[in-house]
Amino acid sequence: MWNCRVCGLDYDASPWGPAENEPDHSSCECCGAEFGYHDYSVEAARQYRQQWLAGGARWYYPRLRPEGWQPEAQLRQVPEAYW
Repeated sequence: MWNCRVCGLDYDASPWGPAENEPDHSSCECCGAEFGYHDYSVEAARQYRQQWLAGGARWYYPRLRPEGWQPEAQLRQVPEAYW
């Protein structure tokens, strides 16, 4: 399992590739972060997270938002190094 460095959404595989060094530049289903751009560094992830939260933490693909979604619980899944 892999968690978005911005919002903590869990994925079955890393969009950064098996060696964690080749991002596929897809977008997070939840926060919309472009992997390899908005999360290329700790500071970039923090800045994007602040923007996303300030904008109401809206789902990038709203149809994929699970019923009963708990943003606080999901944010706790952000890798510690990216806080």
